[in-house]
Amino acid sequence: MPELRATTLVDAPLRTVAAALLDARLLARSIRGLGVRIGGGPVLYAGAELAGSVGPVDGTLLVTRADTTGVSAELVGGPLPRFVLITDLLHTGGGTMVVDSVEWTSPGGPFGRLADVIVGRGLALKVLQARARAVSARSRELVDAKVVVAAAIVRDGLLLVQQRGYPAQLAGGWELPGGRVEPGEDDRAAVVRECAEELGVGVEAGGQLGPDIPLRSDHLLRVYRADLVSGEPRALDHPEVRWVGAGELDGLAWLPADRVVLPELHGLLDPPDQV
Repeated sequence: MPELRATTLVDAPLRTVAAALLDARLLARSIRGLGVRIGGGPVLYAGAELAGSVGPVDGTLLVTRADTTGVSAELVGGPLPRFVLITDLLHTGGGTMVVDSVEWTSPGGPFGRLADVIVGRGLALKVLQARARAVSARSRELVDAKVVVAAAIVRDGLLLVQQRGYPAQLAGGWELPGGRVEPGEDDRAAVVRECAEELGVGVEAGGQLGPDIPLRSDHLLRVYRADLVSGEPRALDHPEVRWVGAGELDGLAWLPADRVVLPELHGLLDPPDQV
């Protein structure tokens, strides 16, 4: 199986670079004009399927990994039997090492060997070069991004979620409660304040779950585990709040950014032998 690999050192923290990789628009921009087309939602998450094409043949880009370790995706239905893009992240003393690789399987016979040289290697090299430039640029943008926090509040094996009422493009979707971090405010202090304002409850914020998640061009979402310490949650700022179990997580109409942390939410709710 042919493979090409490239490494890039990005002067940004690993979590920031991981957030840049989750920006689906970055992926689309980095391969535009290379005979590859990608369309879909604003962020990548494990299990996402994005419409795409390689050359004249339509296919589907299936995301198989999207977390703080990197991103993996496979183009299914393109002109090559297999075309996989893998990005791994490594922390170093000088920044974050981005290791990009492309693996593909060419068709059999003389045409396959020709496609390997002309289509496979040529396209793979262009994808790697464009991707490296795009990741570096997006990471630099996100270094000073404003932060939005969300709370994963668990009680008796259930997770608290809320339904958005505004803006119009988000109304009806489900998310974890939270809001913007104020200037000079600590992330965890913001979690406590937002839960008091939105839900009328007291919480204790714990560790971060999953990666930083890109929202708008200059905003990041960070999700924190939180324990309810006082009060009963009420929908003070949104139409509805609800406690949901592990079996309901995947079927909920999540907003795209919150869907990124579904694996971590399952880890909080699923019994140990089912994780």
